[in-house]
Amino acid sequence: MSKRPYRKQLRDQLFTWLLHGLIFLVRRLPRRAAIALMRAVGRVAFRLDARGRRRTVRHLTMALGAEKSGPEIERLAGRVYRHFGTVLADVMRMPVLIGQGVNRLIAASGMHHLDNALASGQGVLMITGHFGNWELLGAWMAQNGYPLRVVGSPLENQGLNRIVVEMRNQAGYTNIARGEGTREIIRSLRQGCAIGMLIDQDTKVPGAFVSFFGRPAHTPTGPVLLARKFGLPIIPIFMYLKDDLTYQIECQPPLTLRHTEDEAQDTQTNTQLCSDAYERIIRRFPEQWVWMHKRWKTKPRSQAKAG
Repeated sequence: MSKRPYRKQLRDQLFTWLLHGLIFLVRRLPRRAAIALMRAVGRVAFRLDARGRRRTVRHLTMALGAEKSGPEIERLAGRVYRHFGTVLADVMRMPVLIGQGVNRLIAASGMHHLDNALASGQGVLMITGHFGNWELLGAWMAQNGYPLRVVGSPLENQGLNRIVVEMRNQAGYTNIARGEGTREIIRSLRQGCAIGMLIDQDTKVPGAFVSFFGRPAHTPTGPVLLARKFGLPIIPIFMYLKDDLTYQIECQPPLTLRHTEDEAQDTQTNTQLCSDAYERIIRRFPEQWVWMHKRWKTKPRSQAKAG
């Protein structure tokens, strides 16, 4: 039984029905027509979602305000919504894309870094982000034979959560609920799987404050702690959308992690390395990250007391 208020449950149900109808329509359109439709939805959302728009502009200003003018930030915010319209079109059409062959749409570089790590048979930790098209990245990996498990936080909207989990399972990779699947993560690592983790958001899990675009951001330490405990590499991997509406996967070399007797300092240093990997790719393609998320919501104790 859901603990959410009845009004929110009703709103969630209506949204889920609407989403099912939109998915039904988008899957029956050619890809470019579906993208055009969802980009139009993105433009409308940018105008109507006043709270999300203000948050996106504010966060872009916090991160890039020293480099871009106000009008440039506003235009970039609009491109963020446009980008995620494109992403949603392809995510909704996932079964169609898989049926047609995902390699027609996606190129990959640097996968030897992951292949070499998996060859050890000990499992691999991968970090990716809410960037580009992370769901399609998982589908590509599964369709190309990579033993993939993805750790994700369950969504409050149970209907939407079922859609996402079912889509991931149909794409060929397993969803592990964050906070409920520690044993499953360890079991999967021992089986030699690649574990995908997204730690670019402020969530209610153990973390450390590290710099993200020059500001302290509470960042989950799960991958860093697992890497230390099991002696595993952490490999950053991202997928970004190109101008021709195809995607590029960029698998980067394993992070050079610090392992000394000072575990606390190692955790801080290595979490910063993860954050830096996110910041570098986001700086290259700033319109492809979820700036509407409250990335700097949690404050260090010193700032919280001062505020």
